[in-house]
Amino acid sequence: MARIAGVDLPRRKRIEVGLTYIYGIGPTISRRILQKLDMDPNTNTDDLSETEVNSIRKVIDSEYKVEGELRTEVSMNIKRLMDLGSYRGLRHRKSLPVRGQRTSTNARTRKGPKRSAVKKKGGVRKSK
Repeated sequence: MARIAGVDLPRRKRIEVGLTYIYGIGPTISRRILQKLDMDPNTNTDDLSETEVNSIRKVIDSEYKVEGELRTEVSMNIKRLMDLGSYRGLRHRKSLPVRGQRTSTNARTRKGPKRSAVKKKGGVRKSK
């Protein structure tokens, strides 16, 4: 099993797809890496030799931010927005959508499950 950037690549998948399991590498960057190394994107991850794995590892380490380093950078960017008190930072702080979506009816992913209002029991009143 190939291990690149601290991630075990899945077995029996094409290397083009397998590289996308690394945080920060999507389909486009995966194709770009394989073109740079003149590798066939249809090769299975099981069929990779150690030299091929090492060459992929070198390209990723030298040219791309992935996994922990990228996660740290993203979280620091969000923290910076919150510290500045910008509109986007306030939206992050309140766990509301940041990019202008409506919140009147949607945004359940960010806001969490609906909290229904507590209703008082409506008992029957006795009149005199």
